[in-house]
Amino acid sequence: MLAGRSPLRGRAGLELVVHPFRYRAAAQFWGITDPRLAVLVHAVVGGTPAYRYEFTQGDAPESLDDFSSWIVRTVLNPQTPLFREARYLLAEESDIRDPALYHSVLAAIANGNTTNGGIANYIGRRSDQITHPLNVLEDCTLISRAPDLFRPGRSRYRIVEPLVTFYEAIMRRRWAELEIHRAESVWASEQQTFLAQVVGPHFEALCREFALESGAELFSDFPAEVGSGTVSDPANRTQTEIDAVVLAPPEPNRPRRILSLGEAKWGEVISHRHLERLARARELLTGKGYDTSSTILTCYGGAGFTRELMETAAQDNRALLVSLDRLYQTE
Repeated sequence: MLAGRSPLRGRAGLELVVHPFRYRAAAQFWGITDPRLAVLVHAVVGGTPAYRYEFTQGDAPESLDDFSSWIVRTVLNPQTPLFREARYLLAEESDIRDPALYHSVLAAIANGNTTNGGIANYIGRRSDQITHPLNVLEDCTLISRAPDLFRPGRSRYRIVEPLVTFYEAIMRRRWAELEIHRAESVWASEQQTFLAQVVGPHFEALCREFALESGAELFSDFPAEVGSGTVSDPANRTQTEIDAVVLAPPEPNRPRRILSLGEAKWGEVISHRHLERLARARELLTGKGYDTSSTILTCYGGAGFTRELMETAAQDNRALLVSLDRLYQTE
């Protein structure tokens, strides 16, 4: 009713956009105090308030051990409203005329194909044939596009609503089985996919959100941009993916300052090897003209850190370890 050309547009007096809860507030809303459980739940339902009570009949996982049972009795249960919610989110968009194509694009992103070319290859189309679907999904805020902070002109796509990612990665291929109440067997065979394609990328996104919110405290300056980036290493003919890049505000006639380079691992204990990758990337970026004099190497560990790395970080003020407890610390 209040769109740009609608008759009532000129009478609009307030435009209030209600966003989902951020990850810390979502954990509090769900009554979850275990940060590992909080990440797992947020990777499935995000911060949408309605999913806490109306769509699950108030059912929340009681502990980490209860998480799989909770998935089976709620998200994968055909008798709950949450079961079909991801499909309805796409169906209610009037601009989407070919649902199968759009589901294929979303499935490509959910399975780790986040570039234009990667998505096109996954669904068997040319890159120019998916430009319109990507634009429509972006306009509907079902996906977002984030630039590679070290490679201008290259962007990566991600699904905004975690429930859609969960549906495309886990539920869509096994829909017929789920409809006949075979949730337990489906979930037992899809847990590794869940950890690799859903939780892992979601954890990286939470770490970037943490860096943006807490960057001024952690890195002694205000973060102007937080995202991911790719650093080329011509000598070794490799590329290093940086999960959480924190850039300072640009300053005239000065190199762009990098406040932090971060590595995020959900299921792998972080060791010196990961810190050395970041140090090599910092060295390469120095050669490319960035100011890395105060760059902090940050490791975000969902599974913890080796003792040797913790000892190193305790003695090096340019190395920072962020645990799950720190990620969810409210003070």
